[in-house]
Amino acid sequence: MSQIYGPTSGIAPIPDVVPAGPAGTAGTSGFLDSLKSAIGKVNDTQLEAGRAVEALTAGETQDLHRTMVALQQADVSFQLMMQIRNKLVTAYEEIQRMQV
Repeated sequence: MSQIYGPTSGIAPIPDVVPAGPAGTAGTSGFLDSLKSAIGKVNDTQLEAGRAVEALTAGETQDLHRTMVALQQADVSFQLMMQIRNKLVTAYEEIQRMQV
């Protein structure tokens, strides 16, 4: 299978769901770790884009193409993170509306 490269290729896949343990906390730490890792990678992409812009404005590099690619990767990864956040908030709100 071929590897797809892009702004989201560095995001860790969500691990398989494990059977529920005591108090229904199964998979919580795995999901949380994956989410933290994904947010960290988005942050790293943002920082890399910032460094590329600083290098370009300081005259340390003349590679406008790489700078623009870094900015686009940071933008797309941030937009993806925001969409995931919106889906999680929507799911949380839906769970809150459920009647027990």
